Amino acid sequence: MAKALYLGNSSLMPTKSYIQIHERAHKARSSKFNSIPIYYAAVEEKNRLKKLTDEEQRLLDKYILEGKLNGLDVKGAKRDRLDNILNELQKQRSTIRQKVSVATKVFSSIINNELVAKEFPESLAKAMSINHEADKGPWKITLQPHIYEPFMQYCPDRSLRWNAWQAHVQRCSGYTNKDFETSTNIEKLRGYRSEQASILGYDSFVDMSMETKMAGSLENVINVLDNLLTTARPMQEVELDTLQNYANDRGFDSKLEHWDIPYWQRKQKWSLYSFDENKIREYFPLPKVINSLFNLCSNLFKIQIVERSDTHTWHKDVKYYDIYDETYNKPVAGFYLDPYAREDEKIRVYDDAGWHVSIRQKNFATSTQPLSALIFNFQPPSDGKQSLLTFKEVSALFQRFGHALRHLLTTANYSEVAGLSNVEWDAAEVCGQVMTHWLYDQHTVQSISGHYRTDEPLPEEIIQNLQNIRRHMAGYDLCKELYLSRLDLELHSKKTFWRDVVMELWPKYNVLPFDKYDSHLLSFTKIFSEEWGAAYYCHLWSKMIAADIYSAFDEARESNQDILTISRRYRDTFLATGGSCHPSEVFRRFRGRDPSPHALLNNLGLTKKNVNE
Repeated sequence: MAKALYLGNSSLMPTKSYIQIHERAHKARSSKFNSIPIYYAAVEEKNRLKKLTDEEQRLLDKYILEGKLNGLDVKGAKRDRLDNILNELQKQRSTIRQKVSVATKVFSSIINNELVAKEFPESLAKAMSINHEADKGPWKITLQPHIYEPFMQYCPDRSLRWNAWQAHVQRCSGYTNKDFETSTNIEKLRGYRSEQASILGYDSFVDMSMETKMAGSLENVINVLDNLLTTARPMQEVELDTLQNYANDRGFDSKLEHWDIPYWQRKQKWSLYSFDENKIREYFPLPKVINSLFNLCSNLFKIQIVERSDTHTWHKDVKYYDIYDETYNKPVAGFYLDPYAREDEKIRVYDDAGWHVSIRQKNFATSTQPLSALIFNFQPPSDGKQSLLTFKEVSALFQRFGHALRHLLTTANYSEVAGLSNVEWDAAEVCGQVMTHWLYDQHTVQSISGHYRTDEPLPEEIIQNLQNIRRHMAGYDLCKELYLSRLDLELHSKKTFWRDVVMELWPKYNVLPFDKYDSHLLSFTKIFSEEWGAAYYCHLWSKMIAADIYSAFDEARESNQDILTISRRYRDTFLATGGSCHPSEVFRRFRGRDPSPHALLNNLGLTKKNVNE
């Protein structure tokens, strides 16, 4: 609950208090996996018991693997060295996080020219305005993601875009301020991770990481990444040539550079598909979207979602819902929904960001039902107008709710393997991604949309264009993800200096030449400060699995099968099992085969036929 309060109302749960609680809670949760008596008891039980259910097997395997990764069978001087390494890793991760945070906050640049801000959407102009009034300057550029990313898309002034871009990629390079340099910390961290893996008996940190992944081995991951790159890289070349011609036809007389792509990509998308997020959002009032989302899930998974009005929450806008299974009279789970941005109260990263917080796991022994919180930063109602969502925000809502369903609808008995617990990292985001695929089904989009004035659904022409929008410059976008995924794996499987790794990989994945001052890796906190070291590829892997899963629904439509039969099988496998069964086996139970990247490539319009055309 502390995390939900921190994200939902930081005035009730200040950062300092939350960090202290979080660290203590993490230590308490981890202690059972760092206990020598429990570890050896699990090993003994696994050897002694001959007949175990899949869930019991996974439970014992979890304790044994976690104990091994915590070094419980490492003795003597190696144990002392491992303890020192773990302490140093924590210090380096914390230092990198702090340096990136400060460097991100230091940069700012002021815009006084109203013509520059003319193209800004109202939400961006208001966020950048020093006076918090959208139509009045001056406007301040910062490197905060919810400012920087839309600014790069909407700023017509190339010099301002360059200035923001170079500040963004150089912020921890030491070129401007040696205090923010992270290269030394990153190299130390890589060395400690490599030594940690060696002490635990692995060839590299990547090999150690694969113990908790669906993919199982570095070779399997590389094969999939290379398969995707074979199709995406040629398409990237075509896309950038087309974008260059588009920009030239509109008076741009230079060669496209990194700081130009987001701006011209957005302009081209609007030109091709009349895509304007600010117009589309008029068709997605939040109450309509939420009710339709709940109805969709009720129909697919045979549940009822009912608001409970007598529950105390941390803000008047927060609502609590019970989830009922159609076969039970009592709730099987519950969740809080906190939808709106609140100045100075809520953590804000991206406008379309959202969080799912697992407050409580299901546990049969204690009769405990799962509980979650869903927290967003959607624009609140104003001037009598309902909260209106962009399509990206609708997608974020669907993604987070799909993710929550895996936690809330689990049927596993033990909290250690229930819901999202013990799910392999590269399968953890699958259910959220599956839910977003429904937004490309015409019937679903019509049902969740309704103009806030007339209740007319989104026009068919725009619905048809949503698929085109998803495919717009998909080769370019996919290559970026492939590059970062491979970069992470190379950094954690080799001892080569980080910049040499970047220089080797860059031309294989990117058409645009590398800028010699580009130090983007040095602020890549996901793999150095967060938990995604040797695991960044997991985001892409989950998307691949989700696309393959959803293709079963498409196939059912084409062959006139019952969609509800597929939905039931999906609930009984991915939503029910949680971490009580290996995701490879869960996938086989659902699809009857191993996963393939074909569905992902097809959704993105990156089949070989499309590339050749």
